[in-house]
Amino acid sequence: MTSRRWIVAAAMLLAAPVLAGCAAGFDANTNKPYAPAEGAALIQNGAYGSRGIQIPQAFILGPDPGAQLAWRGSAPIYLAIINTAGTPDTLRQVSAGSLGTVKVAAPIQLPSNELVNTGKPTPQLMLEGLSKALRGGESVRLDLTFANAGVVSLEVPVVTRSREYKAYPPAPGATAAPTPTPTPSATAETHESGH
Repeated sequence: MTSRRWIVAAAMLLAAPVLAGCAAGFDANTNKPYAPAEGAALIQNGAYGSRGIQIPQAFILGPDPGAQLAWRGSAPIYLAIINTAGTPDTLRQVSAGSLGTVKVAAPIQLPSNELVNTGKPTPQLMLEGLSKALRGGESVRLDLTFANAGVVSLEVPVVTRSREYKAYPPAPGATAAPTPTPTPSATAETHESGH
């Protein structure tokens, strides 16, 4: 192959991804907001955030894998909140419907354009009196009441304490799954009875 043909072939290979990206148009998946983590993000009507409140990550910390949070137990809620409105706001109340009561340690102040993490240094939101046991993988609807923004709702996942969540302290009242007890096999019983 001549050097001119190599140049044309290389140019075509380099142009293919660019042209393919153009064909996706304005409705391409890359043009839509998404949550790049296991936790939820506040996305409403295809837009990131609602009424000046952005929540890039939200989750309820569940038990270790294979364990469960007991009925009537509690679980910490972790939210990362950015108030993009021009004035400060305050998170006053959180509701989890019939799943339990959310205790807010103190109203959470949200300065304008500053990331506030409700879980550091310790969780400020605690879901208490669970109406059912949680194993992880469930979703819980939370209604967040802000002083200025009003009520903002989102579905928040219950994540197990594994991978990047392993560093978080365990939820109070988490109980381990029962460990299966070994049972003697049929061959072991026949060997024992033959002696």
